[in-house]
Amino acid sequence: MVEWRGVTRLSSLRSQIVLAASLLFVTTAIGCGQNVGVDEGATVSVYVAALLCAEAERELARRGAEVGDVNVHAICLPRAESGSKLDLAAIGANARRATEDSRSIAYIGEPTRAASRFAEPILDEAGIAQLSQLSGTRAMHKLLEAVDQADSSTSLRASVLEDLS
Repeated sequence: MVEWRGVTRLSSLRSQIVLAASLLFVTTAIGCGQNVGVDEGATVSVYVAALLCAEAERELARRGAEVGDVNVHAICLPRAESGSKLDLAAIGANARRATEDSRSIAYIGEPTRAASRFAEPILDEAGIAQLSQLSGTRAMHKLLEAVDQADSSTSLRASVLEDLS
């Protein structure tokens, strides 16, 4: 270690690291709680089960893909049925796909209770609202209303989840 005017270079470096970490913490803490809503012109995603997608897209087009300052984009998922049987792996993969998208605010899906029960814990863990056992038209209508009435003091995902729960 090299001493410079009574301070070692190592302790000077430590002090700078501690100071930088402290400033980062304070800056982050001050920023928390401020505008946590979605930025103007942002695009959010809604994942839609294959059987409901055409209806949901028609309702989205009818209402306009913009709610306030937010653009809403429907993403159609692959089929989760094989003949008359549910493909549980496909249902799980579809739900996980929605949870991996940071822009995702809702999941319109599974038209049957059995299928929606399988996707539910995956979506709940990520805080994503699921609209199930509704027509694609009705589900998209309810979702767009929830987006329109969203509380700007919380995240859009959390506000939509609260409104639809």
